[in-house]
Amino acid sequence: MSWLVKSRIGNKLLRLKPSASFDLSSALIENLSTSSERLPETLDESSQSEDIWNVIVGKAGDRVSEDEVFHRLSNDESCNSVNLSDGLVHKLLHRFRDDWKSALCVLKWAESCKGHKHSSDSYDMAVDILGKAKKWDRMKEFVERMKRDKLVTLNTIAKIMRRFAGAGEWEEAVNIFDKLGEFGLEKNTESMNLLLDTLCKEKRVEQAREVLLELKSHITPNAHTFNIFIHGWCKANRVEEALWTIQEMKGHGFRPCVISYTTIIRCYCQQSDFIKVYEILSEMEANESPPNSITYTTIMSSLNAQKEFEESLRVATRMKRSGCEPDTLFYNCLIHTLARAGRLEEAERVFRVEMPELGVSINTSTYNSMIAMYCHHDEEEKAVELVKEMESSKLCDPDVHTYHPLLRSCFKRGDVVEVGRFLKEMVTKHHLSLDESTYTFLIQRFCRANICEWAYCLFEEMISQDITPRHRTCLLLLEEVKKKNMHESAERIEHIMKTVKLTAPVK
Repeated sequence: MSWLVKSRIGNKLLRLKPSASFDLSSALIENLSTSSERLPETLDESSQSEDIWNVIVGKAGDRVSEDEVFHRLSNDESCNSVNLSDGLVHKLLHRFRDDWKSALCVLKWAESCKGHKHSSDSYDMAVDILGKAKKWDRMKEFVERMKRDKLVTLNTIAKIMRRFAGAGEWEEAVNIFDKLGEFGLEKNTESMNLLLDTLCKEKRVEQAREVLLELKSHITPNAHTFNIFIHGWCKANRVEEALWTIQEMKGHGFRPCVISYTTIIRCYCQQSDFIKVYEILSEMEANESPPNSITYTTIMSSLNAQKEFEESLRVATRMKRSGCEPDTLFYNCLIHTLARAGRLEEAERVFRVEMPELGVSINTSTYNSMIAMYCHHDEEEKAVELVKEMESSKLCDPDVHTYHPLLRSCFKRGDVVEVGRFLKEMVTKHHLSLDESTYTFLIQRFCRANICEWAYCLFEEMISQDITPRHRTCLLLLEEVKKKNMHESAERIEHIMKTVKLTAPVK
């Protein structure tokens, strides 16, 4: 079987000849390039959205001006016949979230349609798109226009500040806060917390601290203010400052809540300092801020990462004895822990008996944990039955992680034909888009199976989806295609490595 795969170099065709033992339809790669995540749409809105999308994208290029795109929309019969709604405009803005020029044209065209008036959500989304593209002058012009029409809300300000802070322009974020009065908004605890949260999430905790010291004389902080700093200090891996903030919080008359303590516990877990973890846990259990399911699950997940499965199960027992109500996230973690500890029957009982009896919902991650367990213990038939159960139950849908263990099992026993079947099922039946980890896994395994032609096809698809390959993946594939004398493919891989400036991982 031969397969023509279009190369991105000079539009040439490379004739690849996969091993005869590998029977995967060429429709697979076509589907890989066309499947994509989309927002839920009604059938009518989906068709209309596609018409407008085609008008803008069909002939547009990087050099097309905003006026040309607007003219194309205004003079297209299919666009003029759409039933325009806020929902449709929002969907179009979402599709053009990485193309600020087309997004603004959509807004301008929608404004020209008789009787349509934009919602505040549409305006806010446009501001966010411009901020993401770092089109600061255009964003400021747009905000001034919103200001004249009295459309600026605190949500608008939040998007502006977060885009500035995310781009390292934290002083601009503070300046926007200083101008709140010009937009008819108040400088109060809510807006102050918004600024502090923005700075802390961008690891500007010290600057946020300076802002608080300046403002707290005339704006009163609340419990949420201190939780913002606890999270910020922990994100910066400065847990001692987070503990000091707990004491400061108490000094202002606020009682630390489960969120405050769990944030600190998560930080200690990341440091693998479980002595401190248990100290904080005991303090929570003794005080009036008892740990919740998220607290215990956080500790269990961290212990699992250290392969301390028996200790993780002791934490689960401790939680049940405390009377804490378990949730889906806890049970997903418990099933994973039991599976890794080799306790298959207990995991099955939790899945089939305990969760249904307590009315705890089962989701995709629950199924994925069970599927991974069966595959790990070479019980693939049971894993496949669970995938069928998911499909028939309609409670949840498979995702790419559902298939990872199944694909791994196929490669383990050398059944690449079954790999093709599962891939086709993922793409054509469930319309799943492969992510970076899935592409990387497949490329590596196909190389090891001496089917680097198919590995290279997936590499091309990965690039076409704007997913950057890992340095190690490129080196492995490059070595394999050179062995097969696939010279053009080797040149292509080397070109990609130089273009995206891939560097070797730091050891």
